[in-house]
Amino acid sequence: MSFRDNMQHLRASRNMTQEQLAMLLGVSRQSVSKWEAERAYPEMDKLLRMCALFDCTLDELVCGDLTARPSDGTARVPAGKPQDVTGYDQAMRTFAWKLPLGIAVVMLGAALALLLSDPALVPVPEVRNLATVTVFVGAAVGLALVLPASFERSAFREEHPFVDDFYTADQRSRARSLMTTGLVAGAVLLMAGLAATIVLQADVWLAGAAFLVCAAAGAFVVVRGCLLGSRCNLARYNRRSLGGMSEEQIAAMGDDDLAARARRAKRERGAYAAVMCAATAVGLVLAFTPAAAFFLLAWPVGGIVCLAIRALRTARGDR
Repeated sequence: MSFRDNMQHLRASRNMTQEQLAMLLGVSRQSVSKWEAERAYPEMDKLLRMCALFDCTLDELVCGDLTARPSDGTARVPAGKPQDVTGYDQAMRTFAWKLPLGIAVVMLGAALALLLSDPALVPVPEVRNLATVTVFVGAAVGLALVLPASFERSAFREEHPFVDDFYTADQRSRARSLMTTGLVAGAVLLMAGLAATIVLQADVWLAGAAFLVCAAAGAFVVVRGCLLGSRCNLARYNRRSLGGMSEEQIAAMGDDDLAARARRAKRERGAYAAVMCAATAVGLVLAFTPAAAFFLLAWPVGGIVCLAIRALRTARGDR
């Protein structure tokens, strides 16, 4: 007998789903599915945990025949919602720090450049010449934060294209509150920046710098709030991740249910792309007709059609 046969028997004899076994082992459901499909093999620490869980030796689990062994029902099956076994929440929280911080640093670099360019504040021409340098330094530091964070997020999405929903209703409520707070705080900071430009209008350089500082702070809280708030929408994360997989990646998943979801997500993404391409074509045609004043409406209409497609799929129960 193979390890796969033993594993499937031990799990089935205890009426344990792949999700439940994954929770006990601290792995994702995809990992368990790949083990049972013989597309991957568990690490030694996971094998030892399975031995302890199913009360067998490592030799029996890997090389023996446990299919004839009666079940004693001693394996614990976890209750409640799944746990974050992939580290998704921490990965999204890290991204929610680095991306807005990088954007803010770029804007602060520009603000510092405006301050250094102000003859009233910096009378030394040699120092004012450093203004351009601060812009490039700010952009470099900002990109050094944004690009690695984006690559890390893409790598995580590729490694974990599907994450079981583990958030509670209370966590979702707090996430929505964070998003609302971020949007309100961002609007307040933007208004403060506009007020500063009016108050400091006698000094154009200082007024511009004050506005950029407020805008940088506003961008930080808005982007961070939106990222923290949207991280709980795992249905959207799963659709985007699965929809971006190639057919080879889908075939290698070893999970028929996830493969079906991935193909549905790809079809949905293709439908959205087709709609927006059609909207672009219509808009360009309208731009050279007597109805040119309405050519911009093509894209909002395309967006509405995409929302209708999504609503229809939701009503049909597509996940």
